[in-house]
Amino acid sequence: MNGRFKASGGTVGGGLLVAGTTSDAGKSVVTAGICRWLVRQGVRVAPFKAQNMSLNSFVTREGAEIGRAQAMQAAAARVEPSALMNPVLLKPGGDRSSQVVLLGKPVGELSAKGYFGHTGGGPASAGSALYGGRREELLGTVTDCLAELRRTHDAVICEGAGSPAEINLRRTDIVNMGIARAGRLPVVVVGDIDRGGVFASFFGTTALLSREDQELIAGYLVNKFRGDVSLLTPGLEMLRGVTGRPTFGVLPFAHGLGIDEEDGLRVSLRGAVRESVVAPPHGADVLRVAVAAVPLMSNFTDVDALAAEPGVVVRFVDRAEELADADLVVVPGTRGTVRALAWLRERGLADALARRAAEGRPVLGICGGYQLLGEHIDDEVESRAGAVPGLGLLPVRVRFAAEKTLARPSGRALGEPVAGYEIHHGVAEVHGGETFLSDGRGRALDGCRVGSVWGTHWHGSLESDAFRRAFLRRVAADAGRAFVPAPDTSFGALREEQLDRLGDLIEEHADTAALLRLIEEGVPAGLPFVPPGAPRLAGPATAEPAPDTSSPPSPVPPREHEAHGDTVAPATAGESSDHSNSLEGGIR
Repeated sequence: MNGRFKASGGTVGGGLLVAGTTSDAGKSVVTAGICRWLVRQGVRVAPFKAQNMSLNSFVTREGAEIGRAQAMQAAAARVEPSALMNPVLLKPGGDRSSQVVLLGKPVGELSAKGYFGHTGGGPASAGSALYGGRREELLGTVTDCLAELRRTHDAVICEGAGSPAEINLRRTDIVNMGIARAGRLPVVVVGDIDRGGVFASFFGTTALLSREDQELIAGYLVNKFRGDVSLLTPGLEMLRGVTGRPTFGVLPFAHGLGIDEEDGLRVSLRGAVRESVVAPPHGADVLRVAVAAVPLMSNFTDVDALAAEPGVVVRFVDRAEELADADLVVVPGTRGTVRALAWLRERGLADALARRAAEGRPVLGICGGYQLLGEHIDDEVESRAGAVPGLGLLPVRVRFAAEKTLARPSGRALGEPVAGYEIHHGVAEVHGGETFLSDGRGRALDGCRVGSVWGTHWHGSLESDAFRRAFLRRVAADAGRAFVPAPDTSFGALREEQLDRLGDLIEEHADTAALLRLIEEGVPAGLPFVPPGAPRLAGPATAEPAPDTSSPPSPVPPREHEAHGDTVAPATAGESSDHSNSLEGGIR
């Protein structure tokens, strides 16, 4: 292994894959927790997720787009986020479409069949023949990225996606057992006991894998346990008896972790309240924030900084009447600006926003939310709807460009320093109103304001503490609330505390000595096979992948002229109340 090091009295190095029995089992939390625990031991550690599907993304200093979960894990590891940590990002853009982001840059859109290739026993479709399974072609890219991270760090903690036992997708897998096989990584499977059935999930996940894949499954980790661990111990011993594998810990259910989510908010969103600091308001009043749960909502983590303020209550809403008592309405980012416009109009939210603007009640649009507050949208890229009228609340005309803007800008607003990041195809032409974000010398950088309606493309701007306080003071004044922001709330410090809590979960409740041995020594020898193993698909194709090679084929990214062809099914509804959790093949 590269990068040998000493920690806790032992020599360790290498890597580990954190898989899960299901989506949302806690893989992101466990990966971040292991990263924070290791870095506190003086280990140079990096996170890695070969392929992510999420509308919550982040921009690195080099201008590369990656999943926010990997940016959060990099913060846990105290390293700068890099495109190497998330080489493939899929961004859902419709019921059957996802943008493919390769090494931080968009390269086109593909369907589930185009991305996975032909996996069944019947005849191949024209789409699968055309695209030939881009997912397999990306294996070379993701293994190269993993190898580079392992070369420059002492340890790499990898996160899987969904479940490794998605037997219909195994042949083209690059994020679970595919990357584990390529990198010879030991695998720890996380199960969410709060959902029930965790023992069956652990056993079934293992038993549905091929003999070669099972050889990498080192053991299990129980997540979100409530109660007396001693009552669980007999079940853990029986699980070891039937699988031959240990459980590396039982992590308790922890409230208020507030970490950046991948697909998050898999609920109706009506009445959902963002977790916030349990503290009384600093002034006489609370401030109520309503976030419009638009379709394909992206980077809803922008409102986390608001929820971190004592006395600020944040909830997601999808009905016009739920805006009535809100002191601030936030229209967040979306991967479907034109679709979100139609949704707002259909539900009466557009009229409610117009009434708020006329009454001088605060509205904030961020990225796609900013664009739809404008007068006009010309979109031949995202929705291909052409000319569409906006809500007309801001003097802005938006044209969608083929090239995506990816940037990490900084400036000043309301007399305070502010920084953020940009991820958008829409180019805004502002022809009125007041400057929102400037360079501090009078030159406008982004966004505009008319009365109590504000708009900006900058995600993350509310994480700038002084600016957030100044903005909330203005909102409180416009809303007529005796709300006073706390003078000492530091969003960065709160984020660090949360990441330390994740590290504490691992340190206090996991078998860290055993985890260190896995990272150093790799896959334990002699792990038994649990029948029946991976089933065969109908016809000549089988569930077994082709043998791994030390030099996988170089990837062939989708070319520009393919971007408007057959398009990738999103894995989850994710961010909006009108999506299902799994569409056409269940990509994750």
